[in-house]
Amino acid sequence: MESSSKLSTGNEQLGDQVSGASSRRNRMGEGTPSVEEIRPQSHNRGMSKSDLPSKSRAPYKPEKWMLPEKEGSDLNQLNLAIVGHVDSGKSTLSGRLLHLLGRISQKQMHKYEKEAKIQGKGSFAYAWALDESPEERERGITMTVGVAYFDTKNYHVVVLDSPGHKDFIPNMISGATQADAAILVIDASIGSFEAGVDPTKGQTREHAQLIRSFGVDQLIVAINKMDVVEYSKERYDTIKQKLGAFLRLCGFKDLSVLWIPLSAMENQNLVSASSDARLRSWYQGPHLLDAIDSLQPPTRDISKPVVMPVCDVVKSQSTGQVSAIGKLASGALRSGSKVLVMPSGDVGTVRSLERDSRPCTVARAGDNVSVVLHGVEETNIMSGDVLCHPEFPVPTAKHVELKVLVLDGSAPIVIGSQLEFHVHHAKEAARVVKIISLLDPKTGKASKKTPRCLVAKQSAILEVVLNGSVCAEEYSNCKALGRVSLRSLGRTVAVGVITRLIED
Repeated sequence: MESSSKLSTGNEQLGDQVSGASSRRNRMGEGTPSVEEIRPQSHNRGMSKSDLPSKSRAPYKPEKWMLPEKEGSDLNQLNLAIVGHVDSGKSTLSGRLLHLLGRISQKQMHKYEKEAKIQGKGSFAYAWALDESPEERERGITMTVGVAYFDTKNYHVVVLDSPGHKDFIPNMISGATQADAAILVIDASIGSFEAGVDPTKGQTREHAQLIRSFGVDQLIVAINKMDVVEYSKERYDTIKQKLGAFLRLCGFKDLSVLWIPLSAMENQNLVSASSDARLRSWYQGPHLLDAIDSLQPPTRDISKPVVMPVCDVVKSQSTGQVSAIGKLASGALRSGSKVLVMPSGDVGTVRSLERDSRPCTVARAGDNVSVVLHGVEETNIMSGDVLCHPEFPVPTAKHVELKVLVLDGSAPIVIGSQLEFHVHHAKEAARVVKIISLLDPKTGKASKKTPRCLVAKQSAILEVVLNGSVCAEEYSNCKALGRVSLRSLGRTVAVGVITRLIED
């Protein structure tokens, strides 16, 4: 099927996005590894300071070919993450949309229906358009990030269908970091919504917190399975009231959140107004496709040097070519462009580019691309690395100062706390070495120095030391390399930004 594929997220094998391609990483087992088990991504890798270009270099100036073509020549690209609690219907919603918009043929849909019925999972047919692996289909859950494409009036939409199960949050993080906007899918069923927002076990809250920490500020809340509750306005209002209050705490503004009641299984309010009188009697707002089209176009930074965090690396078994996959955070690439792989320091040449599994001549900031590289060994590039301009290498760091908001209060953060450190697609074991100050929630200024511990809802400045160096940057210089999340025991305990790279 041309419309969807699987995005590997550092722990999973990538599907055949390159003909005959195979990933060099191992398939992830169930559960999130402990901090002690995290394999350092960059030990003994990296350029020394003497290898870096001099800081006296001339200011960067983009070349003419890098600039966008005339307006109207192409649809704006929108990277849209689909997130939410397990079994909320994310993959079914995505698959149904793709089918309605002609991205899945009737023949292909019939094949999914037949295969799903054989396994006694007839209701999963639409989900199978994105959940392609035997294990995902057997377990009935999404484990990796499914990637698909469709067009609206205003956008070329790249769908990033994320896992909802708590065991696969690291995969969700890797996919959702590429998002410009998100659809938060809610199960309206009695008990299911409540399970999703449960502070200890639900993933609705954690997903909302994470996508906001990634910089997503436009959100569509798709209240799914409304058919199960007889399209009840009372149920819709209850969910909107309870979840809306939490989203405001996450930092979402009311005007940037769209609420859409729908049923993916019954095809109600997806690409046209609902035909069900029970929903029409009280809801006359936009359907889901209109809501997507109403999102504000994302800003793209073409004027800065190229930066592309690497989501995955594949090597073609037939040609031996190495491809790096990811989203361009800034700048542009074309065939023949020179790129520096950080932190290894390898310099390679772009042999070719693919966008949406099709060849393209130029890739610009915001594009999700596969970059076929010449001159880069497979052993010298991996998920969590960064492709950048050879004369403008991104920094690497092992000791960073962070401004964080503590989310989870199950265990306080203290000096010595062992955490998982996530930045773009990189993950490292980390240790808190200093808590500098609390921040006043109203002013953002330091209100108390050297607190003994941090608990839920507190903001603070702290320092962490990583087991290995990662590509990172101060948030004020590069947002894509400056947003972080801290996790422990399978939960996100804090989110924040890098305020300083510390040289030891």
